[in-house]
Amino acid sequence: MSVRDRVSSYRRRMRERGYRPVQIWVPDVRTERFAAEAHRQAALVAAADRTGDDQDFIEAVSAPWDDEE
Repeated sequence: MSVRDRVSSYRRRMRERGYRPVQIWVPDVRTERFAAEAHRQAALVAAADRTGDDQDFIEAVSAPWDDEE
């Protein structure tokens, strides 16, 4: 059986089971451009003010983690 026939058979069986193929496009993590952008974003996160209003908000809406409740 050729690869084409196996793929066709597999797709037919999956459709019979109620599935359908979906194709998505994602960034190519092997490129220099992706690495540069990931580095840029990581640097921004690392430089963020950790004592700012965001953390105050999280603490204000969080429930305590004690076992007595």
